[in-house]
Amino acid sequence: MKTKLSLCAVFLMIAVFGCNNPQHKPALTTSTPEPVVYRGLYSFGPEVKSFKDCKTGQEFWAADSSAKLELGYSQMNFEKPYEPVYVEVEGRKVKSGADGAASEFDSTMVVTKVVKMTRDIPKDMCN
Repeated sequence: MKTKLSLCAVFLMIAVFGCNNPQHKPALTTSTPEPVVYRGLYSFGPEVKSFKDCKTGQEFWAADSSAKLELGYSQMNFEKPYEPVYVEVEGRKVKSGADGAASEFDSTMVVTKVVKMTRDIPKDMCN
């Protein structure tokens, strides 16, 4: 009986240590990359929502998943649409869809967080 109990204990230990073997564990990965902060000019109006990257000069359709970009822009009370504002946003670039106004742009900037928004456009960055 003692032999069977000792044998069961050995198999149990092998099973436990075998499951804890780091070679068998999947690598830890994050499903979303670290946020990237983009600096640029945002313009908003009835037909266009655009973001122009200050670093590259490339223009993107702007998709506001944060629900703060359009709100902040509208609270600035511009008399006419499409006035550019300087923004720093966290987001990601994705390929634009084939339909709708976004299809006029190669890529879309999906904004997840507004870091800064101002009417004052830095001359050394975006001109």
